[in-house]
Amino acid sequence: MTTDFSASPGEPPLRADARRNRDQIIGAAKSLFTSDGPEVPMEEIARSAGVGVGTLYRRFPDRESLIRAVARDNFANTLAQAEAAAVEEPTGWDSLVRLLKSSDELQLSVHLGMSSPRAWEIVKGDEITQRLRNSLLATLDSVVATAQAEGSLRADVGAGDIAAIFAMLLRRPGPDHPDSQRLAERALQVMLDGLRTPGRPGAGLPGEPISVSEIPLLKRDKRPARDG
Repeated sequence: MTTDFSASPGEPPLRADARRNRDQIIGAAKSLFTSDGPEVPMEEIARSAGVGVGTLYRRFPDRESLIRAVARDNFANTLAQAEAAAVEEPTGWDSLVRLLKSSDELQLSVHLGMSSPRAWEIVKGDEITQRLRNSLLATLDSVVATAQAEGSLRADVGAGDIAAIFAMLLRRPGPDHPDSQRLAERALQVMLDGLRTPGRPGAGLPGEPISVSEIPLLKRDKRPARDG
């Protein structure tokens, strides 16, 4: 029987229908928090979960309780993925690549831990989430040390460098942008190639090169210049 980290300590087991509603709400919140941030309207979360707003508030009386439950669930899943990568991959480098490419779980962990001041206040004040987060960071430290010992990861970076760079990569066009996935995959591969020990061959970039015209914020202004 797996531990339900999203539940509060001492909370009695839920009936099957209540448990299903809770899982649907947490799943919808995780998806929307990843794409739109933790300030997304509660009504939108309820609609995405397929439940009424009243049901949402019965399970989570305020945004703080929902963020806390999402953080616990998400860090628990990310930790499980990181530990699996560390054990199942043949090298430390492969473990690191698998972890960074794993899923939206890691992206949301970074959002909650680094990209949202409000969410971070809730996360750092929750003992369960902090315990999971510390275990995740310890696993990342171990993967980084293993990759450096084998000579595949450059020696002048730390796990904090990797977490910070990865967080910067998350500031990309939203999932509705037609090239969001290609942008993310190419940016991550550039990051990984930069983390390799100098002299080691990098992997080819996925997809075709991205032109300036494909990035809205970088498009050239074609309006004619005004005289004077």
